[in-house]
Amino acid sequence: MLNFGRGRTQTRSTRSMSLGGMDYPDPKKKSSFVGKILLAAGLTALCILMLKQSPSFNSPSPFSHQEDGVTHVLVTGGAGYIGSHATLRLLKDKYRVTIVDNLSRGNLGAVRVLQELFPEPGRLQFIYADLGDAKAVNKIFSENAFDAVMHFAAVAYVGESTLFPLKYYHNITSNTLVVLEAMAAHGVKKLIYSSTCATYGEPEKMPITEVTPQAPINPYGKAKKMAEDIILDYSKNSNMAVMILRYFNVIGSDPEGRLGEAPKPELREHGRISGACFDAASGIMPGLKVKGTDYDTPDGTCVRDYIDVTDLVDAHVKALEKAEPKKVGIYNVGTGKGRSVKEFVEACKQATGKPINVDYLPRRPGDYAKVYSDPSKIMRELNWTARYTDLKESLQTAWRWQQSHHGGYENI
Repeated sequence: MLNFGRGRTQTRSTRSMSLGGMDYPDPKKKSSFVGKILLAAGLTALCILMLKQSPSFNSPSPFSHQEDGVTHVLVTGGAGYIGSHATLRLLKDKYRVTIVDNLSRGNLGAVRVLQELFPEPGRLQFIYADLGDAKAVNKIFSENAFDAVMHFAAVAYVGESTLFPLKYYHNITSNTLVVLEAMAAHGVKKLIYSSTCATYGEPEKMPITEVTPQAPINPYGKAKKMAEDIILDYSKNSNMAVMILRYFNVIGSDPEGRLGEAPKPELREHGRISGACFDAASGIMPGLKVKGTDYDTPDGTCVRDYIDVTDLVDAHVKALEKAEPKKVGIYNVGTGKGRSVKEFVEACKQATGKPINVDYLPRRPGDYAKVYSDPSKIMRELNWTARYTDLKESLQTAWRWQQSHHGGYENI
């Protein structure tokens, strides 16, 4: 029991006092204080010594230096649908990969899948960053030794671009400029740029070739064309190797079921037709909304060239392998065959085995009647050809992933 009434154990003459603004310290307390400082210094020195003895302390990150026989690729937007599939293919082909993504459209769950598949040190790293932040981008380039960049990161919905054009010009055009400036500043000399057939607009003649005039009719296509122009202008006076891939409507998923497409719920109305079909087949949405039935096409609905994502990433890897300094390659990536929206919906019904209610609505702003490619140039120069061309089979592969991931990547 504490005795609060006992006398003082120390006389006043030995206590620290303050007279006239001057302190007279207790020598015992001074000694104790010095001892604590010495103890802290000793512990700090011990920690530093232990860290230095750790094998990882003096070893720089494998991502920070170039290594013979290893190509380090920066994949912007690597947590997204196409970017994650491209990362998977690169890792399978023994590339070293850094993903940079702000997760506004991408999924951290996709990154976790990739990390679990390739856990070895020095294979894959993920950096959370926004490409609109030039300071952050420059820091990433200064701390990592990239050999090439695959630039996927972009907002990519035609309908949304007509509602929020400034967002698209900033996200696509401005951010591409930031990436290109960082590449120039840090000597990264190989760029594979993810572009789109939307840069062509609605040409008078089909199929579309690489020399078809570019006349985009929506902010998405215009922003991509501006980004292309910036890249092409810079490449004229540099030794950069540039590949621009203009691809068509992407469908499908990883054949082994490891990755799929999982758009944000709030973006469903702007998303790809495959996602809308699956939502209708799953009962997430009451039906499918087909916008535009009076186009100049055989059945009145839009005609598109649907390219499987596995074929698409194969084209990117071949472009990376073939890219040469001071040269620019521009390629359409498609099957060369157009399918109408009604054909697509019928294939989706067969792939899912589900009835799909369809509501036919007026045209969507910024859309065009028919777009399909002539892929002969990429076949000839890069030895690439689409292999997954059965619409029903590509949709079945994607549907299987959807059925096994009802919440997308939420539970991963």
